[in-house]
Amino acid sequence: MGCLSATTLGRVTGAFRFGLQVPRVETRDELVTVACRAEDLGFDTIVVADHLVDGVLAPVVALATLAEATTRLRLGTLVLNNDWRHPALLAREAATLDLVSDGRLELGLGAGHAAPEYAEVGVSFDPPAVRVARLEEAVAVLRRLFDGDAVTFGGKAYRLASHQLFPVRRPRLLVGGNGDRVLRLAAREADIVGFTGLGQTRADGQTHDVAWDEASIDRKVAVVRAAAGSRLRALELNALVQHVAITDDREAAVAPLAALTRTDPAVLLASPYVLVGSATEIVEQLHRVRERWGFSYFVTRDADATAPLIEVLGRTG
Repeated sequence: MGCLSATTLGRVTGAFRFGLQVPRVETRDELVTVACRAEDLGFDTIVVADHLVDGVLAPVVALATLAEATTRLRLGTLVLNNDWRHPALLAREAATLDLVSDGRLELGLGAGHAAPEYAEVGVSFDPPAVRVARLEEAVAVLRRLFDGDAVTFGGKAYRLASHQLFPVRRPRLLVGGNGDRVLRLAAREADIVGFTGLGQTRADGQTHDVAWDEASIDRKVAVVRAAAGSRLRALELNALVQHVAITDDREAAVAPLAALTRTDPAVLLASPYVLVGSATEIVEQLHRVRERWGFSYFVTRDADATAPLIEVLGRTG
């Protein structure tokens, strides 16, 4: 059943796309209301995170509900922790979800980063290189299964013997992170490269150092461009936006975040990860970000603050 209250506002024109990350909800009605409103406001995607803490819903089950409640929104994971799922089982869940949503799934996958989650469930939190190696194997398996191959695979983490996927579907694949090795993997294998802009995870397992200055972004995007080769034109670059605020005083509004992250306010106001200012100022910022780095897909956590941007871009492109 679709969103009965939704109105047709049209999709964002041009190359820009906007996604909304589902906030914490307590009931099915809340979840459906969030999705219907996102569809009504003109968002392109709705995505669910994947954490064992902080009241995050089980992503695949939540997205199945959202598939029933919406008609236009694409459905995404941003991002699944690869360490929680065998790729053959994930492929089956993803293919089924893509089927029941009429091809609207965008499967996002990452290597995992939050040590406290692993500790809570007694799973070893391996060094980054080991987790990323598993992610590389998982992506290789997923790609072949989505292509309809009978997959025989002998890796360090995963082994398959002439395994085939049912139903055979090929959802769009997003690989997300900030490390060079993950970004290279995304450039080579994914449809969407997800940039977090987040550096080393701090001791609490949730907060991070930030890498939002232009030089750092230049370097990360250069890594993707070099690894993508001829695939570059087909890639979509995504930024997970950490803060959105519509205001007539950009400097005052960004000051608390600058203090929290120990970052120059001017750096924040130029990055793709912080969108602060009037709707017109932010739209101008988005155009600059797209021109310099190629980011065109932005996921936020604030529907109200993002809606004016969608409206302006819908009028101006």
